[in-house]
Amino acid sequence: MSARNTGSGKSATGGQGRTPGGGGFTKSGKPRPGTGGYGKHKLEGKGPTPPAEKRPGHPAQRAAARAAKALGPGKTASGKPASGKPASGRATASANADTRRGNPRSRPASGAPDRAQDRRDDGPEMVAGRNSVVESLRARVPAMALYVTSRAQEDERVEEAVQLAAGAGIAVLETSMFELDRLTDNAVHQGVALRIRPYEYAHPDDLLTDRPGATPSRTAPLIVALDGVTDPRNLGAIVRSAAAFGACGVVLPSRRSASVTASAWKSSAGALARLPVARVVNLTRALEAYKQRGLFVAGLDAEGKVDVHEMSIADGPMVLVVGSEGRGLSRIVASACDMVVRIPMASGTESLNAGIAASIALYEIATVRARQPQ
Repeated sequence: MSARNTGSGKSATGGQGRTPGGGGFTKSGKPRPGTGGYGKHKLEGKGPTPPAEKRPGHPAQRAAARAAKALGPGKTASGKPASGKPASGRATASANADTRRGNPRSRPASGAPDRAQDRRDDGPEMVAGRNSVVESLRARVPAMALYVTSRAQEDERVEEAVQLAAGAGIAVLETSMFELDRLTDNAVHQGVALRIRPYEYAHPDDLLTDRPGATPSRTAPLIVALDGVTDPRNLGAIVRSAAAFGACGVVLPSRRSASVTASAWKSSAGALARLPVARVVNLTRALEAYKQRGLFVAGLDAEGKVDVHEMSIADGPMVLVVGSEGRGLSRIVASACDMVVRIPMASGTESLNAGIAASIALYEIATVRARQPQ
């Protein structure tokens, strides 16, 4: 039975055109209370709360990840083999992206170098800025081309750079500011940049053979290896000292180490043109290979037990390993050395610069060898 019209436009319950009990309202016109998530229009939940070890960022999850990493790949915290299924599609996509980018955690265990990283190290280097370009040309850093904008040619330093490049047979190219920004990756170039020729590294075995045209050495081979030296200026200084004290080459790892750049060329004062530099994937393996060929290995570290002037192997074929200034030799490289020597210093003195320490040790070795009968 329908409600009787009262003439006021209101329903019999006094509501403004509302049906009693409908539209989410009670008969009194008040909003209907919620259903606690059990009604027809309940919200979709996210499921039960995962355990702490599976919540990203939770301390328990980080501890579980560390424990799984310590057990090795393919095993769970209980030591049993994992099911082999990926945790999620996101994890699989991340692993594939890491492989494409050359992420270290996705590289093969063989220790093969990352090709993308090698391309960056071996590719041409751009030296930007007027002073840097002039200094590089004065140091006779091998270059491919000099890029100059038309407006920058009015500067005296740029004019000197053009003259030095022309005298060295380096191509001088006029370019625009936009193109120079692109070539230098938006560095402060001041209208001039120099493209450095990629350095050609030698093979570690080639350091034990006489180079064509070089005078055969009458002394025992001496090779300098670098462990964790990341400053190119230190690399150049060590190469300069190695050439001065009769070394036959320098070996450096391809990762976590300085490479031959324009800064290394300038610090070497031209010694890089005379002394070969070899680069290896695994420095420890290279040292073991030298030991199999009859060379002794001496590591230079502040924690050494033997003073450098008491080194008993200085007169024979040897490899001198120089560690970084901060942490010295790495543990695995130190274990591959036949002895670890140190430079005696006054108590309380800070560690020496890697280039200076290498120069002192090379001088001591050269002094011992000079006393030997030829």
